[in-house]
Amino acid sequence: MERLEAALEKARQSRESIRTEPKPEVVRPVPASGPAELWHQLKEFKISSRAARSHRITTLTNNKLSSPYDLLRSRVMRLMRENDWQTLAVTSPNVACGKTTVCANLAISLSRQPDTRVLVIDLDLRRPSLHRILSYRPNQSFHEVLEGKIRAEDQLVRFGDNLAFGLNNKPARNPSELLQSNHCQTVLTQVRTAFKPDIVIFDLPPMMVSDDNVAFLPTVDAGLLVSAADSTTVSQVDVCEKEMAELTNPLGVILNKCRYSQEDTGYGNEYY
Repeated sequence: MERLEAALEKARQSRESIRTEPKPEVVRPVPASGPAELWHQLKEFKISSRAARSHRITTLTNNKLSSPYDLLRSRVMRLMRENDWQTLAVTSPNVACGKTTVCANLAISLSRQPDTRVLVIDLDLRRPSLHRILSYRPNQSFHEVLEGKIRAEDQLVRFGDNLAFGLNNKPARNPSELLQSNHCQTVLTQVRTAFKPDIVIFDLPPMMVSDDNVAFLPTVDAGLLVSAADSTTVSQVDVCEKEMAELTNPLGVILNKCRYSQEDTGYGNEYY
C-alpha cells in the first residue's frame, strides 16, 4: 500500500513540474527569399557605349535606331499577353543570321518597361555567343545550372533592375542530351518559379544545324524565326517555319540584315 501511495505521489509531482516548466519556443522556418529580393541579389553588370556600338546593341535608350526593336517588342508583348504566353524561343534557319543580337536588343527593349521582368537564357550550347554580344564573360556557365552543379542565383547576372541573363563562357559537352533531358525542364521550371519573370527568352541554336531544337521547342509557348537577307534562302525559311509550327506557336519571321531607306516616308533612316 505504501509503495502504491509513493508511486501516485511521484506521478503527481511529475505532472506539476510539467505545468510549471516554460513551453519551448516555437522555431518557425525562415521564409524563402521573394522574387524581388532574388533579383536584387544578382550580380549586376553594365554595357558600355563602345561595346553597344561594336555589337549593334541599339536599344539602350529610346531613339531612332531602337525603333525596329521597339516595334517588335510591342507586337511580341501583344501576342503573348493575348494568349497568356510567357516563354519565347528565338532561333534561325542557319548560322550568322543575327538571332543572338535580336535576342539581346529585344530583351533590353522589353526591360525599358519598368513593370516587366525579363529573363534571357543562352541555350545555344554548341556555340554560345550572347556573352560576347553583351561584352560580359561569366565565371561559370548556365549549362552548369542545368547540370545541377551550381545554383541559378549564383550564376545569373542582372542588367538594370528587371533584366537578367543566363550566359555561358564555353560550350557544353552534351548539348543535345542536356536540352532533351527532364532534369533541364525541372531546373528551368524552378528558376521561373523562384524569379517569376514576366517573359523568358531562350536563344536557341539554328534549326538546320543540329537536333537541339526538336525536343526543346515543344516546351516553350512561342517561337521567333530570324532570317538573314544575305544568306538565308526562301526554301530554308519555308522548311523551318513549317517545322516550328509543328513544334510550337510561331510568332513570325524576322528579316534581318536588310538595309533599306525610309526617305519616302520622310524619316530618311536606314535600319537592319
